[in-house]
Amino acid sequence: MQDDSNDLVCNRSNNQTFEEILNKRLSRRQVLRGGLNAAAVSMFGGLALTGCGSDNDNTSSSTSASSTTTEATTPPLGFKSIATSTDDTVYVPEGYSGNVLYAWGDPVSDGPEFLFDAQNSAADQAQQAGMHHDGMRYFSLPLGSETSDHGLLAMNHEYVDDALIHIDGGYNYSPSTYSLEKANKEIAAHGVSVIEIQKTNGAWGVVRPSSYGRRITGATPMTLAGPVAGTEFVMTPDDPTGTEVLGTLNNCANGYTPWGTYLTCEENFHQYFGSRSGASLSDTDLNDYSRYGVSNSSSYGWETQVDRFDLDQNPNEPNRFGWIVEIDPYDPDSKPVKHTALGRFSHENAAYLVAPDNRVAVYSGDDSRFEYIYKFVTANAYNASNRTANMSLLDEGTLYVAKFNEDGSGTWLPLVFGENGLTAENGFRSQAEVLVKARAAADTVGATPMDRPEWITTNANTQEVYATLTNNSRRTASQVDAANPRANNQMGHIIRWRDTDGDVTNATFTWDIYVLAGSPDLEDENYHGTINGDVYSCPDGLWMDPNGILWIQTDISSSSIGSGIFEPFGHNQMLASDPSTGETRRFLTGPKGCEVTGIAASPDLKTLFVNIQHPGESSDTTPATPTAFSSWPNNARPRSATVVITKDDGGIIGT
Repeated sequence: MQDDSNDLVCNRSNNQTFEEILNKRLSRRQVLRGGLNAAAVSMFGGLALTGCGSDNDNTSSSTSASSTTTEATTPPLGFKSIATSTDDTVYVPEGYSGNVLYAWGDPVSDGPEFLFDAQNSAADQAQQAGMHHDGMRYFSLPLGSETSDHGLLAMNHEYVDDALIHIDGGYNYSPSTYSLEKANKEIAAHGVSVIEIQKTNGAWGVVRPSSYGRRITGATPMTLAGPVAGTEFVMTPDDPTGTEVLGTLNNCANGYTPWGTYLTCEENFHQYFGSRSGASLSDTDLNDYSRYGVSNSSSYGWETQVDRFDLDQNPNEPNRFGWIVEIDPYDPDSKPVKHTALGRFSHENAAYLVAPDNRVAVYSGDDSRFEYIYKFVTANAYNASNRTANMSLLDEGTLYVAKFNEDGSGTWLPLVFGENGLTAENGFRSQAEVLVKARAAADTVGATPMDRPEWITTNANTQEVYATLTNNSRRTASQVDAANPRANNQMGHIIRWRDTDGDVTNATFTWDIYVLAGSPDLEDENYHGTINGDVYSCPDGLWMDPNGILWIQTDISSSSIGSGIFEPFGHNQMLASDPSTGETRRFLTGPKGCEVTGIAASPDLKTLFVNIQHPGESSDTTPATPTAFSSWPNNARPRSATVVITKDDGGIIGT
């Protein structure tokens, strides 16, 4: 099943998209000349940009930004870039090797083996790798060490392809044979894996059995914490206290904390709920269904089999999803925690920076067209010597949403009950309601609607933050603004900012556009982009490694890969970009139909882990023809998988 969740536009606000502001800037400063290239305005005068036009009028904001930016020393990219590909395989550069480590259906520890005829049961799936690998993180063993040959890999499983998970397909293919067993298998294929991995005699493998190995699924009990816990918004017949949720769903990108825990992010949760009776839905004081895209029919039909997904019986269940979930990978008996203080929306990921006073800021994007970028700042400081106390840091603090101004400055607008119009008169009766309805709160305070904010990554050396804006074909010419400078933005771009004085607790920032994706070989100038090096489209996954290399992963939709305006890019890919020069080189290409997503590394940066998601996703792939489009990686039913990459000479990846 192709996931079309991002086609939704749920933002009904009239928030200014900077058309008027941009026109004022054009007339006043006359520096944005020459089309799209000039719209990529630099607010980081001390740093070179990736193919950006720069703002040369030496305004005070530009001067201030450069004076507070620390220069990063980035090693030159040391690998030979590879060509685009349309083959059903994974390619890496000369001098590198890649091998499949952990694929859908592989046992986490000592569970059952994967059956290629899709006959594994729901109970089997709960002990195996979930479907559609996504964000992940490497944790050294033991806790507190920097071991690079023995650790834990925590990994998301975003959604399922119901053409592949059952022999005759899911609800969309065969509603008459859809059953509770099938629904439970799909629920078990969601969530997170924690696996123990070790490098032995130069080869990586999964340790089995393992006392750490664990599956967290769509049915695993989790604690609700923070301001929303125990409120009427999250109470259900099965949980009248509003403090315990079963499961985590649509776990897309991820994050981690300085105290050694994993953050998994619930993205397009709206698609799992429906009305068994088919009744029309109405927004109420408790439920803002339309703003979140919740409808009376789900993507999978779970509501026909599992009561908690039936909105007729459990109208509050959607309010219990859309959060950031903290997992302790080192304690297999620990209970995951949903932190409601960070707001409810389609969280793409969670990237942190630590302030001079040791408070922690967590940045997250809301991955839908015309949605927003958020920052959460903890109320209390991180204590490196008290891991237990740190476990509650994300339960108290302030949530902000970004407003990008026309002059390259920006403001973090607090989403605090009683401030900035977030009052009972405007439909917000408490801080809990502000957080449950974070999108509506962001509408109210005047945040900037963005072109699908996806992954966010941070550079602790420079205090810079980067975010991918994957695409937005719905943005019209009248909606173009400084931060989203293209109408019909099918190529996407990457934006960058830095909080004032490099202090992430500050409420102001400066920003620029790092790069506009695209190819100069395309006829339409709107699609040319500003890339210095190998071309790509639809940037999605993003990671700044400790050496300062920016890794970029792409997600052209499976229905568009290799055709039309996306023909120059081949299959989805991963690239490395050097922020000090703007040079970009292609490092990896994926098999047919896949998204390249999820990236992690060993502390010595000599091993890279990359996820290949939904190979074979295509309208040609059906229960009767599972290999019609791809048979990667086993020349059989296609499987999402983690690929482990090493340099043949044992060196550092990318250099």
